[in-house]
Amino acid sequence: MIPSPRRGLSARIGIAALGVGILATVGTGTAFAADEDTVEVSVDIAPDAEPGVLALTVASGSAELTEGDAVGTDRTFGGTLPTVTVTDTRLPENVDPASFWYVMGAISDFTGDAAQPDIVSADAFGWYPAIVAGNDDEQVVAAGDPVDPGEGGFVDAELLANVDSAVDAAGGSYSATADLLLRTPASVAPGSYAATITLTLLEG
Repeated sequence: MIPSPRRGLSARIGIAALGVGILATVGTGTAFAADEDTVEVSVDIAPDAEPGVLALTVASGSAELTEGDAVGTDRTFGGTLPTVTVTDTRLPENVDPASFWYVMGAISDFTGDAAQPDIVSADAFGWYPAIVAGNDDEQVVAAGDPVDPGEGGFVDAELLANVDSAVDAAGGSYSATADLLLRTPASVAPGSYAATITLTLLEG
């Protein structure tokens, strides 16, 4: 008896459907590794060439002075030095026990923006340093001496310094600021003035 073409077609469709079912079953089964290999990762880290540094940073690049109470016939203008921080990341064993460090400040004369006569800072400017951070358990750093305006006093004034050996300050961070004071005669020419304070970290 010759098979019906329609029956053969049905059989082929059934086999194809079975094949799809087998593929679907294999596709959703547990994954397994057909093969594997390894990769070795290595790195050579040389000793740090510089065990640390002694560095100075200033919190802001400017300070503004505003007028305060008069002293006699003189006018006064006050402000605050931005926080100055000395950070020492050196290891104590890498610091010379006989060394010490300190921060000095110098200021240019105040120059007017409209050709007013300069205000001579050495005679008119002063500051009053204070430590704001770093002396947690003991006095490692100290503030410099206050400098009153007048008589040529403000020349290379000290802001802060380590107290004893720089070894004691190694690995720490120390911050200072200062109240600023400008004192001028009442006859000072009005207008805007500007000066520059230079802060220098020295080690000796």
